[in-house]
Amino acid sequence: MNNICAKERPILFSAPMVRAILAGRKTQTRRVVKLPLRDPDFGGEVAGCEAASVLRQNPSICPYGKPGDRLWVRETWMDRMTNPNAAEVEYRADYDSSNMPDWKWRPSIFMPRAYSRITLEITGVRVERLNQISRIDAIAEGIVKVRHDVYGLDVGWQWSKNEDSCDSPQLAYEKLWESINGPGSWDQNPWVWVVEFRRAA
Repeated sequence: MNNICAKERPILFSAPMVRAILAGRKTQTRRVVKLPLRDPDFGGEVAGCEAASVLRQNPSICPYGKPGDRLWVRETWMDRMTNPNAAEVEYRADYDSSNMPDWKWRPSIFMPRAYSRITLEITGVRVERLNQISRIDAIAEGIVKVRHDVYGLDVGWQWSKNEDSCDSPQLAYEKLWESINGPGSWDQNPWVWVVEFRRAA
């Protein structure tokens, strides 16, 4: 999409989610709506119960951007200043527990734009309650089928190969959410931004 008004913003992803993006499995992310919102067209602050209707009228209030905008991914990384024996830039997502080097990794929040290897183009933005996530959307969040029975029916879903499997993509996504946001965060059922994207680079 050619959009001269498009903006570019950073966004953080964990190593398992980076791997899901690189594999082409992850095309959505959910982030908590920080209330109250401020909407200049609405004329002030927006309460949670009004967020959905206001967003439909003015999606530009999403802090992650609007369709056509781009997000550059910040991930856990390391460079030669951190470890002289490394390549110019190393990414933790390229390693798993079986071959993880004993290096001092740098937090994703400190990654400079020049070291980012993934750029995403936003294709859609909406707001909904966290617990409303559908089976299809949970899979789009990077949840993967890990096994099926002799009849070909799905019997296991995971967000990471190191995690126990769940009976549905939604349950696996619930585990993913709580691994990021803490125990009990799923039950709080917050309003979330649903940001859909495709990989642009």
